[in-house]
Amino acid sequence: MTKILVVDDQLGVRRLLFETFKEDQHEVEMAANGVEALRLLKSFEPELILMDMKMPGMNGLETLGQIRALDSQVGVIMMTAYGDTQNMEQAKDLGILHYMAKPFDLFELRERVKMILPTT
Repeated sequence: MTKILVVDDQLGVRRLLFETFKEDQHEVEMAANGVEALRLLKSFEPELILMDMKMPGMNGLETLGQIRALDSQVGVIMMTAYGDTQNMEQAKDLGILHYMAKPFDLFELRERVKMILPTT
């Protein structure tokens, strides 16, 4: 069973992704912010992180930088409602696998995750 960490400050988005990927037989944990995400990165050791770009406190880019300092291999899909080209480029430079615009198509996200993670 592969592990997915969902990082988003919106509870509704976290719950939707949690339920979706649980249903797809993944082990899923949720974090409401970057600090929680970094704590869970160490204890949960996910294969994939689905992370929002805009979060209070530590934003997605700052969190991604910290994640890369701890784990250069974990896959990251970045999600945002703001199409900021500069942020997208920075995220790509930090090695994200994919960039999803919000609101995202859940079926498209599920397919992307299936392509990234090995089947169980």
